[in-house]
Amino acid sequence: MLSLSSLPSQVRQYLLVTGNYWAFTLTDGALRMLVVLYFHDLGYSPLQIALLFLFYEFFGVVTNLVGGWLGARLGLNRTMNIGLALQVIALAMLLVPAALLTVPWVMAAQALSGIAKDLNKMSAKSAIKLLVPAEAQGTLYKWVAILTGSKNALKGVGFFLGGALLALLGFRGTVGIMAAALALVWLASVLLLKRDLGKAKAKSKFRDIFSKSRAVNLLSAARLFLFAARDVWFVVALPVFLASRFGWDYWQVGGFLALWIIGYGIVQSLAPHFTGRGKLPDGRTAFVWAGVLALVPALIAMALLGGIHPAASLLGGLMLFGALFAINSSLHSYLIVSYAREDGVSMDVGFYYMANAMGRLAGTVLSGWVYQTAGLEACLWISAVFLLLAAVLSLGLPRHHPS
Repeated sequence: MLSLSSLPSQVRQYLLVTGNYWAFTLTDGALRMLVVLYFHDLGYSPLQIALLFLFYEFFGVVTNLVGGWLGARLGLNRTMNIGLALQVIALAMLLVPAALLTVPWVMAAQALSGIAKDLNKMSAKSAIKLLVPAEAQGTLYKWVAILTGSKNALKGVGFFLGGALLALLGFRGTVGIMAAALALVWLASVLLLKRDLGKAKAKSKFRDIFSKSRAVNLLSAARLFLFAARDVWFVVALPVFLASRFGWDYWQVGGFLALWIIGYGIVQSLAPHFTGRGKLPDGRTAFVWAGVLALVPALIAMALLGGIHPAASLLGGLMLFGALFAINSSLHSYLIVSYAREDGVSMDVGFYYMANAMGRLAGTVLSGWVYQTAGLEACLWISAVFLLLAAVLSLGLPRHHPS
């Protein structure tokens, strides 16, 4: 504690914001696994289980749009604490007797959890902009990469944690432990997080939720297609394909996806080493990496259509896609924090993550529908097209860091 108190104020606040984000992410990943396992045991199909998360993704769109405005009006400390509190409530909703855990009730809890997640994420990403001096862009990129990458790695850990605790404590016991632990994190955050962090000096109007920055708008559109390109084959199509074509059981599918997410998060944290090389990334960097990524789903689709070692082609391609996607995602996360205006940073970041949530929502719906009607290969071709669109949009981004 003494060593922590001797750290600069900005570093202490960064550690607190990151700790909040980590704690939330662990419960978010564990909760997703708990819901999937519980309804799988009840006999629901993978597509039906995926649809349980539809409100989770939909409310992410709304929350990011409105949450950025709230962050500018109320301060990022308050929006982060509201997000933590809402997640505690969402977990508490699942502590009702098993007979009351109906599909609509669980969907409502997931909707609340989706609101909580995006308030927390928007607040954490926006706060970093304010904790790093404007001239220290290299440090900003590293801090954003660490926060983003560690979050995704911990989400994979949360998958494992949810399954392990479910086996040890049962559904209600696991949810109760997570709710109590997160309530303690919320209390610490209320007491320690800097007040009025990120609160705009000028009173933000609701119409300002739509960004007026060309760079932010283009990057947001590219982000939409980037995440739609991942989820169009990852959310529903891939798990169902692994189970039906390769005969994997549920634990093999869940364990593999958890490891994939952990690896993806680790690569995100290391993104500055791949893209920086002494220089800060810009629009051209985003174009190149998106273009390279677009090749991967197209090559996997061709290998599957040609019957070329389907298992090796799919799993090897998935690993390559995950690594390249992680670099693209981390690169985008840095660019939005860099492009965002300092006074009212949450407005631009919230708008950007609204586009991110729209991409996830579109990808989730398309993943179930396209796979059901045309198969995994069609999902992969759509993914390649979306990534090409993300690359084209990146051509319009600034070629150097804006002054």
